[in-house]
Amino acid sequence: MMAVKILVVEDEYAISQVLKAYLQKVNYQVEQAFDGEEALEKFHTGYPDLVLLDVMLPNKDGWEILKEIRLKSNCPVIMLTALGDVNYRLEGLNEGADDYISKPFVADEVVARVKAVLRRSQVDNEHPIKRYGQLELNLKAHQITVDGKNVILTPRDLSVLIFLAENPNQTFTREQLIEHIWGWDYNGSDRAVDLAIKRIRKALKDWPNSEGEIKTLRGLGYQFSVYKK
Repeated sequence: MMAVKILVVEDEYAISQVLKAYLQKVNYQVEQAFDGEEALEKFHTGYPDLVLLDVMLPNKDGWEILKEIRLKSNCPVIMLTALGDVNYRLEGLNEGADDYISKPFVADEVVARVKAVLRRSQVDNEHPIKRYGQLELNLKAHQITVDGKNVILTPRDLSVLIFLAENPNQTFTREQLIEHIWGWDYNGSDRAVDLAIKRIRKALKDWPNSEGEIKTLRGLGYQFSVYKK
């Protein structure tokens, strides 16, 4: 079995080395990049399984890199930043980040978050393809199509969609979705759920409403409603 590859994008050498040492202790393969341009080059040539991405970087900042990654890839991305304002966290989540860790951080916590995000991105190899009308989820290839057209979602957004789709016509509160998808120890804003649903709806805009939709039940939560023709 091939080792999981982590790309650490951090311009402070000492921090990068600490992260590398802790990740290697749990047998992850680690690639390092120290500026934005190097990060994109190593991402496109190294095919990492997850990216730890600092926000403040030379040449290109973390937001720019995240946007470029999301144009072509569902690779999990965890943002690292000293910017503690909730608006920065929401910006990262809105652009498709899978998690957000504020500096200063404890290295063991970073490793735990990495493991959690990787678990969420794993797929059911025995049943990798799920179909809901014209919506098809290929979990192994991390591909989504609507009427044959490719759709890009982050691993976390994909997890939200799969969870709702596997429990059709059931309503889940924000708190329930956070517990199932983000984990019980998540300490961010519950607006992350709203942002995920917004991105999923945008991605599925071509899915005919006659077959189903993600509904908002005011005061209750969200529901993946599937209709019979």
